[in-house]
Amino acid sequence: MVEEERKYEVSTGFAVPDLSGCLPDGGRLVEVPAVKLTATYLDTADLRLARAGVSLRHRVGDAEPWTVKLPADVPGVRHEISRPGKRGKPPAELVWLVTAYSRGAPLAPAATVRTRRRVVELRDGDDTLLVELADDAVSVLDGETVRSSFREVEVERKAGDRELLDRVEEQLVAAGATAGGFTPKHVRALGAAAAGPPDLAPAGELPAQPSAGDVVTRAIRDGIARILAHDALVRLHAPVGDDDTAVHQMRVGCRRLRSDLRTFRVLVRKGWARPLRDELKWVAGVLGGARDAEVLRERLRRTAAADPLAPLPESAVGRIDSALADRHAAALDEVDAALRSDRYVALVEILVRAAREPQLTGVADGPADEVLPRLVATPWRRLAYGGNGVDGAADLTLDAPDERWHAVRINGKKARYAVDAVASVIGDEGAARLAKALSRVQNLLGEHQDGAVAAQTWQEIAAAHPDDHELAVTAGRLVERERVAIRAARAGFPAAWQRSTTKRRTKWLP
Repeated sequence: MVEEERKYEVSTGFAVPDLSGCLPDGGRLVEVPAVKLTATYLDTADLRLARAGVSLRHRVGDAEPWTVKLPADVPGVRHEISRPGKRGKPPAELVWLVTAYSRGAPLAPAATVRTRRRVVELRDGDDTLLVELADDAVSVLDGETVRSSFREVEVERKAGDRELLDRVEEQLVAAGATAGGFTPKHVRALGAAAAGPPDLAPAGELPAQPSAGDVVTRAIRDGIARILAHDALVRLHAPVGDDDTAVHQMRVGCRRLRSDLRTFRVLVRKGWARPLRDELKWVAGVLGGARDAEVLRERLRRTAAADPLAPLPESAVGRIDSALADRHAAALDEVDAALRSDRYVALVEILVRAAREPQLTGVADGPADEVLPRLVATPWRRLAYGGNGVDGAADLTLDAPDERWHAVRINGKKARYAVDAVASVIGDEGAARLAKALSRVQNLLGEHQDGAVAAQTWQEIAAAHPDDHELAVTAGRLVERERVAIRAARAGFPAAWQRSTTKRRTKWLP
């Protein structure tokens, strides 16, 4: 569940204004009887969860009293996961869910708050709940003693739109509420220690004249943040958007970080980077099975629907999807097992330390615009001209085997990651243009590989059921459609590659 809310600081004498003017025609305000809520928040001894914007609480009176709240990309938006359970014994699933933040450290009660809540619901003419306003008088407890108190107003979006939230905010601010802050109750209760910086160092802004070390440090921190930000969502098997998944994003984070550590290897200490790359390869490999199944299931439906005038038997398509679903479930079980392992917890600790203090060499002290182009030129040349038995991009022909196209794709991904990492700090605007052009190249190569893998998969599934003639015919038709997509990708590739090689895009490379 995704929770979107806004918080407002108010004085003890604050009066909630009449919000009827914010309602759509036919809407009404509903005042809910006041309730008392007592919540106990768990954290590590050094408040790792609170400092990372995460909470694990037990609240008396809720149908599912245990709740974890995780930060999302948008301020004021959080992922909320609730489960039943006894007081004093947090569900193991929720403790596991916050592993990337606790890093296996013990969790214990850290703060208890008692809230007297008055709720006003904003409903439309069909009685649909649009927005819920909670007026909270909060007491911070030390045993049964009230240590401090404060008042705040929360406005949570339900079925309403953000424009309605804006109208409510305008009325609250006019009545004296202070907007702009989003400090959870337990963080206010715990004080300054809970408001400190998270253990995971943020990428931060680059200085006006960055060193090569500044840039590689930012790339390392970006990659680590991407991995750990999607950790809990991978455990939840959750999407991160309409057409993306947490497994995909976490895997990209692993692969991009591995690639950056390789591209910029002269900037980082070998003994520090090599074991990190090995562990990232392990995690990316575990995630790969689940990601492949995700891609295949989505592609199956898209390929089956590619020609509405020649529909494929839904029953046969469903049997293929069922086989893929079994693969997907087994792959997710492997992911869960890996994320529960001591090896992974140790890796999370290593990643947090790596983000805090990357171990750089003396070469990293050099100016970014002098050092980095030479390093990016290596994966670029490998993509363009090939080597070690792999074709260069310009050598690909329309009749080359799929495997040769895939090998170029691997080099293309490494080159794109390298250019992406430095594009914003290279004075020549051609770097940004090259990054964009390589994105198009990579999309075509990715489409090619996805089609090739899908075609092989449809054939394998049909071969596993030799007596299912309908399945065999359906698989054959799917394969032909995949080959059409592959030919289209090949046809579009030369022009996309040519755009990537123009002088205005590559002149900054030595």
